Amino acid sequence: MLFIGSDHAGFELKSQILGALRAQKKTIEDCGTDSDQSCDYPVIAKKLTDKILKNSGALGILICGSGVGMSIAANKVKGIRAACVSEPRSAALCRQHNNAHILCLGARIISFETAMECVNTFLSAQFESSHPRHQRRIDQMTEMEGKS
Repeated sequence: MLFIGSDHAGFELKSQILGALRAQKKTIEDCGTDSDQSCDYPVIAKKLTDKILKNSGALGILICGSGVGMSIAANKVKGIRAACVSEPRSAALCRQHNNAHILCLGARIISFETAMECVNTFLSAQFESSHPRHQRRIDQMTEMEGKS
C-alpha cells in the first residue's frame, strides 16, 4: 500500500504525482490536504505515519514546500524513517541502506519531472538486507528512539 500527503505548499505537486501514479495503476491513498488553503504539515504527517505503522510494508510520500518540515514531523513518530530528497540517487539509497518508509519532497525545490524520478526510484528500490551493516545501523537508530 502507498500513502501520499501534502500541506498547502505541496498540494499541486501531490495532485500531479497522484495522477501519474494512478496512471501507472498504483494503489494509493490520499491523506490530504485537499486544497491549497493553508494547513499545518504536522497534522498531515501524523495522519500518514499512523497509516504506515498500521500497514506492514506500506510506503509513503509527504510533500511540503521544502520537504524538510514533513521529514522532521514524520521522524518524530517512533518507528518511522522518513528521508527528504531532491534527486533520484538519494531516493534509492534511503530505501537500500536506511529502509526508509517515507519519501519527503519539496514542491518549491524540485520539478514534477524530478519528483517523479525520485518517486519511481524510491518505489522500485529494495532494502539491501544482505548487508548486515545496514540492519545494524537501523537497529541502533531504533534503540535511540527509546532513550532520551
